[in-house]
Amino acid sequence: MSRKLFCQLSPVTYAISAEKERLLRRIKDWHQKVPFAVNRQEEALPVTWYTHRSLIFRTLGNTQLQLQAGKAVNLSLAVPKVTGIVIEPGEVFSLWRLVGRTSRRAGYAMGLTIADGKPEAGIGGGLCQLSNLIHWMVLHTPMKIVELHHHDQWDLFPDFHRQVPFGTGTSIAYNYLDYRFENTTPWPVQLKLWIEGRYLCGQILSTQTLDNSYHISVEGERFVREQGKIYREGQVYRKVIDKRTGNLLEKTLLRQNHALVLYDTSQLPIEEERG
Repeated sequence: MSRKLFCQLSPVTYAISAEKERLLRRIKDWHQKVPFAVNRQEEALPVTWYTHRSLIFRTLGNTQLQLQAGKAVNLSLAVPKVTGIVIEPGEVFSLWRLVGRTSRRAGYAMGLTIADGKPEAGIGGGLCQLSNLIHWMVLHTPMKIVELHHHDQWDLFPDFHRQVPFGTGTSIAYNYLDYRFENTTPWPVQLKLWIEGRYLCGQILSTQTLDNSYHISVEGERFVREQGKIYREGQVYRKVIDKRTGNLLEKTLLRQNHALVLYDTSQLPIEEERG
């Protein structure tokens, strides 16, 4: 039996470890003097680069309904802190620098979190849906992702109205697991976010149209049995297309998925391992 880490001994030691990581992140950012985007404006920039929306209430295995309701509350608190942010050329967008600490005092509720491949409840849980949506939109632009964390070594829930390929999700934890991207274009870029009924919605706006379009797709997706366990495999690619000619300019492998499936697989088409 492996020895437990200090953070795994108790809730108290976990809290101590988390605070240590938060302090280290603040010190690191101060030393690096990262040019974070901080200015917001209500008026929208004139050109839309990409628009997307994602369903807030989803069927996620046996996840309790109150955790989904808590996620909706948490999104309603975080979205107003991010929407309208303008990222100037050379600036870096940081989700946690804008949202801040998620606490009961700030009004955040219990929502779904992921820990060691298991769904759990935590204050502020569910905000990964916000980082997921932003990440998906950024993938459809030429901007540079500078910090991204995954929890896709596990396939936790059956697909339900999936709009994006498996493996394009993000993992965040205040403030040491952040989602960040840099505006590497010559133009200002703006994020607009809002909640509309059952959906979290977003846009990336700018002052200039893009010459290229960006397409994300999965290839070779399958479920395979390996040593008695079921894994989800597939390759996630991004294609860059010249809008004027329709020519493929670039095809890049974003993710090589190999995720342990942790839900009932009895209805899945499963391939047996080779060899």
